[in-house]
Amino acid sequence: MKRRGFWSDVMQYKVLLLMLTPAVLFFLLFAYVPMAGIVLAFKQYNYTDGVFGSPWNGLDNFRFFFDSGDAWRVTRNTALYNIAFIVINNVIQIFAAILLFEVAGKWFRKITQTVMFLPYFISWVVVGAIAYNLFNYDYGTINVILNALGLESIDIYNTAAYWPVILVVVSAWKALGYGTIMYLAAITSIDTEMYEAAEIDGANVFQRIRKITMPNLYPTVIILVLLAIGNIFRGDFGMFYNMVGNNGLLFSSTDVIDTFVFRSLTTSNEIGMSAAAGFYQSILGFATIMLANYAVRKYDKDRALF
Repeated sequence: MKRRGFWSDVMQYKVLLLMLTPAVLFFLLFAYVPMAGIVLAFKQYNYTDGVFGSPWNGLDNFRFFFDSGDAWRVTRNTALYNIAFIVINNVIQIFAAILLFEVAGKWFRKITQTVMFLPYFISWVVVGAIAYNLFNYDYGTINVILNALGLESIDIYNTAAYWPVILVVVSAWKALGYGTIMYLAAITSIDTEMYEAAEIDGANVFQRIRKITMPNLYPTVIILVLLAIGNIFRGDFGMFYNMVGNNGLLFSSTDVIDTFVFRSLTTSNEIGMSAAAGFYQSILGFATIMLANYAVRKYDKDRALF
């Protein structure tokens, strides 16, 4: 049998390839072309010579980044926050999806899904404004209520210890609807005959969840967690910046690599160090996803990403 040529395949699948073109162009323009800017991490950038004409300075930008004392702090914060987001968000989303699946009322399920999904569409700018009106020391809703009860005000914006809890709760609230729908879709794809057979055999709802729902959810959980682990060293800039801003009193517990890079660019104009920090972040993310995928392959290669 004669092997089909490349152009024969292109002509046969031209409609599908045309539909794929916008996504390919998007990633080429916004993911691959900007990678040329990595050279800035190894250069002493100046505006006169430009990106490729500026003199090389070896690893000085990385040395400056690590000697600044901020590298460990922002790396630790980024990793710990994302680990908390992955664990807590997924647990809450799975729990909510199972609850919705077990709810008998069709209209109640639809209304609940809609209400849970709404926060996902709210901009982090709006969420930051809501948080400010809740936590403001002088006229925030929480302190107004506390004062009405005869209690002292809480200075949330000047106390770093409160913010890990606040950010984790806000992240869980905003991501709840999107994640729940993904897990609910995985649950509804499970063969209903398995539930019917288990019910006939006398299994109660908790036994059905433990023996049928959870084992069938494992592949979806593993894929979503692996994808999230790939971004474990990438903080959600929109969330951290709009919730905290440039409040230096909170940097010890809220500063992540993304906000550090942005602040380095806007305040100190350290373009080389910012590029070095971004490159360092990408290397950490790549190493993490490779290690996680390797671990999954050792456990069950059919559930690995590659």
